[in-house]
Amino acid sequence: MKNGFARVEDRLEELLKVSRERGDSRSSDQIQQAWEMANAAYGDQVQPDGSPFLLHHVEVALIALREMNLGASSVVCALLHSLDISEPEIADQITQTFGKNILEIIDGFNKISELQTERVSFQSDTFRVLFLSIIDDIRVILLRMAHRLNDVRRPQSLTKKQQKTFFDEIKYIYIPIAHRLGLYYIKSEMEEDLMRYEYPEIYKAIEEKVQATRSKREVYIRDFIRPIEQELMRNKIDYEIKWRTKSIPSIWAKMKKQNVEFEEVYDLFAVRVIIDSKSPKKEKEDCWRVYSLVTNIYTPNPKRLRDWVTTPKASGYESLHTTVMGPNNKWVEVQIRSTRMDEVAEKGQAAHWQYKGLMRSKEVDDWLVQVRDVLEHPEVIGDEYAYRTKKTQEYVFVFTPKGDLRRLPAGATVLDFAYDIHTNIGNTCSGARVNNKLVPIRYVLKSGDRVDIVTTKNQKPKHDWLGIVLSTKAKNHIRRQLKEEKYQEAEIGKALLQRKIRNWKLKSSEDLINVLVKHFKLETAVDLYYLVATEKLEMHLVKSVLKDYLKEKSSDVQEEVVKEVKTTVSRNKTEEEILYIGDNVKNVNYRIAKCCNPIHGDDVFGFVTHLGSISIHRNNCPNAERLRSQYPYRILDVKWIAVEDKHYHQVNIKITGMDQLGMVESITRIITGDLRVNMRSITFNTKGKQFEGKVTLMIRDTSHLSQLIYRLTQVKGVEKVTRIK
Repeated sequence: MKNGFARVEDRLEELLKVSRERGDSRSSDQIQQAWEMANAAYGDQVQPDGSPFLLHHVEVALIALREMNLGASSVVCALLHSLDISEPEIADQITQTFGKNILEIIDGFNKISELQTERVSFQSDTFRVLFLSIIDDIRVILLRMAHRLNDVRRPQSLTKKQQKTFFDEIKYIYIPIAHRLGLYYIKSEMEEDLMRYEYPEIYKAIEEKVQATRSKREVYIRDFIRPIEQELMRNKIDYEIKWRTKSIPSIWAKMKKQNVEFEEVYDLFAVRVIIDSKSPKKEKEDCWRVYSLVTNIYTPNPKRLRDWVTTPKASGYESLHTTVMGPNNKWVEVQIRSTRMDEVAEKGQAAHWQYKGLMRSKEVDDWLVQVRDVLEHPEVIGDEYAYRTKKTQEYVFVFTPKGDLRRLPAGATVLDFAYDIHTNIGNTCSGARVNNKLVPIRYVLKSGDRVDIVTTKNQKPKHDWLGIVLSTKAKNHIRRQLKEEKYQEAEIGKALLQRKIRNWKLKSSEDLINVLVKHFKLETAVDLYYLVATEKLEMHLVKSVLKDYLKEKSSDVQEEVVKEVKTTVSRNKTEEEILYIGDNVKNVNYRIAKCCNPIHGDDVFGFVTHLGSISIHRNNCPNAERLRSQYPYRILDVKWIAVEDKHYHQVNIKITGMDQLGMVESITRIITGDLRVNMRSITFNTKGKQFEGKVTLMIRDTSHLSQLIYRLTQVKGVEKVTRIK
């Protein structure tokens, strides 16, 4: 038996022989040069199982050349893919000897090999799109596929962890791509290797049954096809008939789906009738004509008819499928399609994974079709023609230091990534280490980058950050933070403006602020205060606008306004420090908070929202403490203005006590009869001897409510009456 290094020589001769058979002496020379470079770099190294390290490279190259139909460039890359191209000397040698594209393919291969997948599922859509978007040349993926195929052909040399990782890659990445590219033999082999690994006992049992029935099956198929061929020739139909036994994984899938034993699988093998229609318009008619001929010979199962000729699948697949009763009462699946339909199906437009969502980009889809044409017809299209993708990248996929995968829009920067992790990290981001290199916040990320954000305590968002980030999430966080800072500045500006107005011997009011907002064409009072604080609005202009406004107002109207306000002002605070609210107050944009539902007379405060409006809360509101502690600069003192007009507020009260006969009647009599309060709803529940009632009322103010609560507590059996939200 030859030793490992002798086997390397044999494989090299085989590799050069296949290359020479293609009639390209230049390619053979390139392969010989790559072999010499690889042999010099790691010719004496061995793998953990004792086999030569170089043997693995030659076998991967053979798979690429003979089984994938790739060209010399791919073979060269297969032989050299373990070289350290981060070394400038090695990179220069490869570029000078073989060209820049070889270096780029090896670089792409290394990027995929270095992906940290411990925390990412191979079956996630995000990872699969990353896998296809991280490189620009599909030969990278094909070489990686050849690499994995060679690995699993020698499973005994792999550790259990390697087997798990490699077979997961094959299952979720390479099998779908092989199907899409029409590499059916490779796809079938990988599926069988995968099943041997996952379900060895089941695989062996089915394999034995398939082998035991092989010769009988071949005789049976010839007998089944013969009358169909005779009938097609009699009707002068140009045809081709193919048949195959389904693969073991496919047979097992049928057994599971139909919940039957091996012997009961309907379509253990399939017969395909491909007709050459003379006119595209007659394809459907010709298919149904052949269907009629087949079903005249063999009885069909009407439940198994699948008409994808009249109504093609969403994927574009067209074919007539029927299952007929053949000789010896055995079911056989027959597929009928035109040459064009068969070509479409074989090109992969009907590939299962496409409408499962592996890739949805039409550009990527077209690219893979183009590559498949190269694989099938290398003599027609040059080796370098179609392997480079024309796809437009929509996303970049980058990793956190722990290996978590993040998806960002293409063109995203370090700052986008920081905000994608957490708002506080984004707000304090000052740069990052990308692949262990320090970069600024403007650095544009590439798929596969590993990003570790650097933060600085004193860093904070700036307006120019909005031009750095690309993602909507980051832009929204930056705008929100800038707005928070604007509110803080506005508080300073508000105090400054109020002092100036007092110095000018004017009475500060909401009307004056609204006049300024309107005159300077601003959206809210916050914008006005911010301009004052940042000295972007000159005070002599403000003074001029206010004096012009006051001159236009009637002195009688001014006196009336002052008189009305003075009757309601608290003597502990100046007028300009308090917001007055009530039904007769105009030009004040406020609303009653639903969390505590204050009514006229409640002790309340105002909170300036992000939109610039004011929400009114009770001082004992559940949210009061949080708002006061986190946003003290947005809290306003608020007072109710007394009004004569009766205005009612909706209030909910809870009544508890000992259940007695006539209790509900006594309570409702006081509410609607004695106090003439309008009830919106009432519910009472009894548990044992205790009752609990909830009543929704329309109340004028707090004194009105206090009176009602007092009267209700006087009812015999009532223990407690409380106001609730």
